[in-house]
Amino acid sequence: MKKIFTVLLLIAPSIALALPRAQSTPGGVAVLPLDIPADTAAPQLTYQGRQVFAYPHLDGWYAYIGIPLNAKPGTHKLLVNGDDYPFSVADKAYETQSLTIKNKRKVNPNPEDVKRINSEQGRKLTAKRFFSAELLGADFIEPTPGPRSSSFGLRRIFNGQPRSPHSGMDIAAPTGQAIVAPADAIVREVGDFFFSGNLIYLDHGQGLISLYAHLSKFDVAVGDRVQQGQKIGEVGSTGRVTGPHLHWSVGLNGEWIDPALFLPANK
Repeated sequence: MKKIFTVLLLIAPSIALALPRAQSTPGGVAVLPLDIPADTAAPQLTYQGRQVFAYPHLDGWYAYIGIPLNAKPGTHKLLVNGDDYPFSVADKAYETQSLTIKNKRKVNPNPEDVKRINSEQGRKLTAKRFFSAELLGADFIEPTPGPRSSSFGLRRIFNGQPRSPHSGMDIAAPTGQAIVAPADAIVREVGDFFFSGNLIYLDHGQGLISLYAHLSKFDVAVGDRVQQGQKIGEVGSTGRVTGPHLHWSVGLNGEWIDPALFLPANK
């Protein structure tokens, strides 16, 4: 199939389920109509070797593709039942943020810290890339109120040293403020991690994953089924932080994308 599909800029008003706003850029979401009737079997979708979120609307099946932050602008390919569906990814520039971390081990870990970090990576990667066929919820609410103190995609410099781009949204809030599930989900991972501190991963289905870091308290355990608005923990300052806040990440097909795309545009 040679046609390059134009990615939707807005979700049609007839759609019953609220889903992310389309933004076909690195760190964004490509929303593709597939010309497959909604009353047929779910299509098999893969992008860069990973399963992709599929949802049937009144006018047919749609694909919701998480685009990696390091994606190159140009033509990308979604595989739909084995056939190529090309789509376009536009460029996007992210700003740079410099932060001073008082605990220098959180910037330059010692050998024992590195062993711990390496041992944690497998758990985090498994949770991030988890894919379950059942869609539990994608109509998100804010996990906690507060100003956004650090946006997704920022190129980060810690103590003068470049580090990986910011993979989520930081929401400034006092220690102990409640954090709730933005949509129905199953808890896939809970633990204390070196950089992230107290951390929760929620599985909303179809490869839609959300993450909550630096918590002061957990209120859930692995395997728990939670409902939208249910308390899952409390804001804290554990891990690598400059003060209390919630780090909130959202992922599709194993890639972190901008959580703001799951909230109303005026939030």
